[in-house]
Amino acid sequence: MSKFPFMLSGTHNIRKMAIDGYVVRLDLSDISELVSLLRRSSNNLNQYAKRAHETGRIYEADIEDIQSSLKSVWEKADQIMTRLSTID
Repeated sequence: MSKFPFMLSGTHNIRKMAIDGYVVRLDLSDISELVSLLRRSSNNLNQYAKRAHETGRIYEADIEDIQSSLKSVWEKADQIMTRLSTID
């Protein structure tokens, strides 16, 4: 273990640590994945809406794809909320 624990946290600014109390380094990869899922889902939904307006039809495969996309989004959101609930 280092003689200076602030070095392990990724900061070399002792003054900042003294003012802020501590430094938290977050892994936001789950949030990035959730945002990506949301973007893909909304893009797909827009494409399906455009096609529905053009053809006057809604296809069962499109509905199933939307449901699958939303299920993925909710699963990822649930994982994130579960992990956040364990933080003290």
